Amino acid sequence: MKNTIKLVSVLVVIILVSVTSLIVQYNKQSQSKNDAVKEKSDQEKAEEFAEKMKAKIEEHLHKRDIHNFIKTITFEKNVTINPMGDITIDGYVNNEPEKYGFSASLQYRAKKIGSMSYDPDLSDRFIDWEEYKGEPEVKENYLKSFTKEEREQYLKDIGEKEK
Repeated sequence: MKNTIKLVSVLVVIILVSVTSLIVQYNKQSQSKNDAVKEKSDQEKAEEFAEKMKAKIEEHLHKRDIHNFIKTITFEKNVTINPMGDITIDGYVNNEPEKYGFSASLQYRAKKIGSMSYDPDLSDRFIDWEEYKGEPEVKENYLKSFTKEEREQYLKDIGEKEK
């Protein structure tokens, strides 16, 4: 009789442990599904925020464009969220993604542009040569680093003619 009670007790404990582990497993699975839905929600929020911020990004680019070089601004479709929570949207100007690309890091909580980075060719078009008016050799040395075609194109882009 004692052996039967021990056996039944052990079976009850095993059944309780099994049922408990199944419940825990089920809860973990349902929680991971909720997390996946939440990530999608975060991505949707990021895309909506990026869409709202496009006008500010365009304004920022035009403010930097002192030579009126920018004719068109195109944004890439993909919007990413980095591990720090910033939202990144990429784009390019004048239909030249290889040469004139930019990337904007947006801060969702502050509702502002955190930082902007530019491809070197685009950044070069933002140089304000008025700052070097007393040092013409700086601009000349810079222009000497280009080929003849690149120099002509650069001067055309910033609204000057070759001397």
